[in-house]
Amino acid sequence: MRSNGEQNAVFCSHLLFCVNGLRSIFSTLCTTVLRMTQSLFDSEGNRKYLVTRERLAFVRAAIAEGGEVTTFCLTLAITGARISEVLALTRSRIDAENSAIVFETLKQRKKGIFRAVPVPRRLLSYFEKIHGVARPQLESGSKNVRLWPWGRTHAWKQVKRIMKIAGIADSFAKPKALRHGFGVEAGQNGVPQTNVQRWMGHARLETTSIYMHALGDEERNLARRAWSSLVLVIPDAR
Repeated sequence: MRSNGEQNAVFCSHLLFCVNGLRSIFSTLCTTVLRMTQSLFDSEGNRKYLVTRERLAFVRAAIAEGGEVTTFCLTLAITGARISEVLALTRSRIDAENSAIVFETLKQRKKGIFRAVPVPRRLLSYFEKIHGVARPQLESGSKNVRLWPWGRTHAWKQVKRIMKIAGIADSFAKPKALRHGFGVEAGQNGVPQTNVQRWMGHARLETTSIYMHALGDEERNLARRAWSSLVLVIPDAR
């Protein structure tokens, strides 16, 4: 017959086995849920990101619009930031000397987490022209004034309107499609995942990895090897 000490040891061993098993199941479940909720396609199979041609059309339409709408839309497209993060920008967050915009990452457990995202000089020139970011007389009193004094709903409507002008289909015409498009194109052009993770403000690298698996030119070229011989006997339908 086992002593109390032996029984306790057996019980603790079984308990540890059960805990480890539950931990493994929970980890697998979390990974599955993450993949399901952060897929690049919705429940009907529509992609949730803009391809390069659509992003270019959006940028052209935004530039033609002029004014604050231009800078807002260009910032979304070029940085991949969340719409709420862009709305929170102030003049002091435009780091012209460093060619970067500093965002506060809003989807983190802690506040006050900032990230610098590199941007082209041409975007900074729009900030100077439209918002007067680099003008010396604004350094003292206006640094913490929001660049776009809009509500989220108004901002969302402006982006949708520019997307419609750009000829982007309704199923893709969502502000978040710009963020997804940024991640997809960065992945297709060989930007390291860790850089994309930092620029997009992801807490988990697994979230960023979703963008590395989008269909791109390299994969299309590989696929051509599988059906290139068949294409020769398929006449053009036009």
